[in-house]
Amino acid sequence: MASMASMKILVTGGAGFIGSFLVDELVRRGHAVTIFDNLDPQVHPSGRPPAHLNPRARLIQGDVRDYQALRVAMEGAEAILHKASAVGVGQSQYQVKHYVDVNVSGTANLIDILVNHPHRVRKLIVAASMSSYGEGNYRCPLCRKDGLRPALRSDSQMAKGEWEPLCAGCGGAREPAPTAEGEKQNCNSVYATTKKTQEELVINYGRTYGVPSVALRYFNVYGPRQSLANPNTGVAAIFMSRIKHGQSPVIYEDGRQGRDFISVHDIVQANMLALEQDTGTHAIYNIGSGKPLAIQDLALLLAKIFSRGDIQPN
Repeated sequence: MASMASMKILVTGGAGFIGSFLVDELVRRGHAVTIFDNLDPQVHPSGRPPAHLNPRARLIQGDVRDYQALRVAMEGAEAILHKASAVGVGQSQYQVKHYVDVNVSGTANLIDILVNHPHRVRKLIVAASMSSYGEGNYRCPLCRKDGLRPALRSDSQMAKGEWEPLCAGCGGAREPAPTAEGEKQNCNSVYATTKKTQEELVINYGRTYGVPSVALRYFNVYGPRQSLANPNTGVAAIFMSRIKHGQSPVIYEDGRQGRDFISVHDIVQANMLALEQDTGTHAIYNIGSGKPLAIQDLALLLAKIFSRGDIQPN
């Protein structure tokens, strides 16, 4: 697929933050794009397609939980970028059925259609999530042990303000360390569990039926078009909104939590490579910058960018 001619491509969730940028790039490259999106009111409060939606793409308003509607949208597609998901870690913990229905059953519908109905799909790409790793890797500077994957911090530890996981050996605070790509996934939320299941369903389908399939585990994506009403809106967008309105970014714990931030434009590039290249069939890739940034440092950086040095995070 390296020198790809124009294709018919379906983007589920194509009216959303990341999906809309993917649609723009696919259209720019000459592909015939169909968007399948339910225009979720939480993301699209007006219920109408967003103003930035590419007019050269065809929009079908529908839900991945609707088998027949999804089947119609998939007709004629030669590649599918499956981005439709219920997003947000916290919300998933009390909207369990909704997240499982959308993310797991919706993906199952897509695969069931591919398995049991004629199709022309020759590449399937799914949006996975770094959240499926769970708590990251740590090392103990005193015991000089690396590769420590701690459990979640206890309520008593949080109440004491002990923000870093403690070493089981010496009792000292561990420090963050890079997490190897081959580390076992250890989901700590319903959202993470459903995203892990999505990628496993897609890769299993691809291997079983010989259709090239790729899962891209996104890290913390930032960029324009993020809806502040979206429960998965990145901290960068939230901080910028507060700074632009003269409000201090709100920092939890000590602000030293490290995050890997990746531009939505880099996410688009990763998807294009996965779509157009033959390497990495049935593969899973982490899509991040590889450079951790502390939450407090992010707040200070954004204040500087907006020339609001008078605004300090609290």
